[in-house]
Amino acid sequence: MSEAIALIDYGAGNLHSVHNALKAAGAEHIAVTDNPNLVRGAKRIVLPGVGAFGACKKGLWAIPGMVEALNARVIEDGVPFLGICVGMQLLASRGLEHGVHEGLDWIPGEVKLIHRTDPKIKVPHMGWNDVVHAHHGDGSELVDEGEAYFLHSYHFQPDNGRDIAAMTDHGGGLVAAVARDNILGVQFHPEKSQRYGLDLLARFLEWKP
Repeated sequence: MSEAIALIDYGAGNLHSVHNALKAAGAEHIAVTDNPNLVRGAKRIVLPGVGAFGACKKGLWAIPGMVEALNARVIEDGVPFLGICVGMQLLASRGLEHGVHEGLDWIPGEVKLIHRTDPKIKVPHMGWNDVVHAHHGDGSELVDEGEAYFLHSYHFQPDNGRDIAAMTDHGGGLVAAVARDNILGVQFHPEKSQRYGLDLLARFLEWKP
């Protein structure tokens, strides 16, 4: 895969591991960047994210012109986009972690604390868990059923069920992936999910939405 891929560096992502996983999946030209001009020229965009929603939002919005560049390239130009973990949650309208924080609002919905219905269920949701296909929307075909590695205390609840690409179960159903048009977001970490994760990234690299 020789297309230029922008891996967004905003101080809140597991960049080294994601970069290596993309290379292992077949990517050749990956720019780890905080330069909006490079984003505007990228053929594919990956937004990682670890930590709290508010901190990630602050870091991304603090880069002059970055959100505008993402909107222009992803929403207006329609290039393939992948959000990982909090990078997926930032697609929401808002996150409710330690206050209310506005997201990109590309896929309307909210990011809320995982509600424990069983005291035996631990939060954060951490470790390997099943990913079950939801068969909804463009891009959902990229997410196969299997096992992936999760680490999160908050989860994305889209307003429209058709934006749900896959589910997992942790004391109740949690959204494992969302998809709409040229946008894919996964709550799990492909870079930590061994062959399952590399296969997902390989499909993303070939995706022509």
